Amino acid sequence: MYHYDATDKAIVHARVKQFRGQTERFLSGQLSEDDFRPLRLQNGLYIQRHAPMLRIAIPYGLLSSTQLRALATVTQKYDRGTGHFTTRQNLQLNWISLPEVPNILEDLANVEMHAIQTSGNCIRNITTDHFAGVAADEIADPRPWAEVLRQWSTFHPEFAYLPRKFKIAISGTTEDRAAIRVHDVGLQIVKNDAGEIGFTVYAGGGLGRTPLIGQKMIDFLPWQHLLTYTEALVRVYNRYGRRDNPYKARIKILVKALGSDEYARQVAEEWAHIKEGPNTLTAEEVARVAKQFSAPAYEALPDSDLSGMAAEHNDQSFSRWLARNVHAHKVSGYAAVTLSLKTPGAAPGDASVAQMQTAADLADEYSFGELRVAHEQNLVLSDVPQKDLYAVWQKARAAGLASANIGLLADMIVCPGGDFCSLANAKSLPIAAAIHERFADLDYLFDIGELELNISGCMNSCGHHHLGAIGILGVDKKGEEWYQITLGGAQGNAARIGEVIGRSFAAAEIPDVIERMIVAYLALRQNEESFGEAVARLGLSPFREAAYRNNETAGDPAHV
Repeated sequence: MYHYDATDKAIVHARVKQFRGQTERFLSGQLSEDDFRPLRLQNGLYIQRHAPMLRIAIPYGLLSSTQLRALATVTQKYDRGTGHFTTRQNLQLNWISLPEVPNILEDLANVEMHAIQTSGNCIRNITTDHFAGVAADEIADPRPWAEVLRQWSTFHPEFAYLPRKFKIAISGTTEDRAAIRVHDVGLQIVKNDAGEIGFTVYAGGGLGRTPLIGQKMIDFLPWQHLLTYTEALVRVYNRYGRRDNPYKARIKILVKALGSDEYARQVAEEWAHIKEGPNTLTAEEVARVAKQFSAPAYEALPDSDLSGMAAEHNDQSFSRWLARNVHAHKVSGYAAVTLSLKTPGAAPGDASVAQMQTAADLADEYSFGELRVAHEQNLVLSDVPQKDLYAVWQKARAAGLASANIGLLADMIVCPGGDFCSLANAKSLPIAAAIHERFADLDYLFDIGELELNISGCMNSCGHHHLGAIGILGVDKKGEEWYQITLGGAQGNAARIGEVIGRSFAAAEIPDVIERMIVAYLALRQNEESFGEAVARLGLSPFREAAYRNNETAGDPAHV
């Protein structure tokens, strides 16, 4: 993984010292709240419903065991013993004290971590596939390119105050697992007929109040121009993006208003001025970064017979875990393993100090000291010898990290919602808990099969409800919390936005509504099609009818 050089270390430690002085001046009354707000946002600090929240950057979701232990330490020392992993591959601490924030940042800087550009109107943390570098369907490792983008975008003087936040995701696999089509810029690694690496570039994607799928800007961008073209694209946005209305300030609004062809034309025009400039990448520069992502010292191992392994141990729980939490690896004899942060009774995406420490121990013992943070709010051991899977499962199960639910309904993406976020219209976590309780039977979950259920507490869609086969959105109706249902969303190569089925429901109704729709699905599905595939084939009508069946008076009378 990438390690800081002397320049990186100097910059990050200087930023800590700078923010310490700014915090002290604010607490002493020398800086007003208005003066301090952009300074704290530049360091990942929000003021939430109950306490300050610090968002810590995990660039492209890659962590060393040392860094995860440091996160556990700051979580124990400065928070309440639990951290929250997000869909942006970051960690959020929700109960910190403002005077302690510089100390947290200093502790993080000592292990090559920071909170720079995790908030504010700038280019945020670059994200990618949590199986990057090991995926069996990988075209090329996206991590070196993500690191090149990170170094270019951090403290970029022209893009420090964009019209709105700006998010970039990159996929290096044939099947997109980084949700690139709903980012401000999405990059898909491709190869041309000559076998040369390049990028298909999408722009104008995003969720929130106006969910849109990103539009193709260019089919094949040679790798040498990754930075020059991206800079041209962001320049056009910075110049013409709206600053008069925060709800219309994202690049997706500009791309939609101009049309994707016109936006691409303007980018190409801007690009012509800088195409051969100093940001043109060289083979030497790419090699400098790429060498830090070289493969670990894999052993020559034969592939194990996983079905035979399951039979050998004769444990249904282990068999289910093998089926759901163990993933193909490009090196024979190895597997990637998802450590589930979706244990019933805990908030999805939350990890206790003990769980972080256990995950770090597992990484050291079985995965070359590295972990990944998944877009779906789980942790991943990327390089586990298949022969060690039973031992990994036993230790993960003891720590509450082995729920065999990856890709199933219980593997929900959920934002913190109204329990923490001051922007939320409704609580998300109690809804997730109620659904977990209703579908606690793992046999039933396996029967249902693949189903993405995502929950957001407001239209900002931090829980990616628009992309769920079932999406749940909290809405405020005259001071009361209600929940709107969308169906048919999907991420990946065929990304699409879910459709609202009708009027919203009270919180207590949601488990019944979800169950009725699933019963309808089980009765109507053909062969082994997933819930999302059934919705795509049948449309909303049978599921809408099931949702409102025997419930004509329930729900908000207004369509929201």
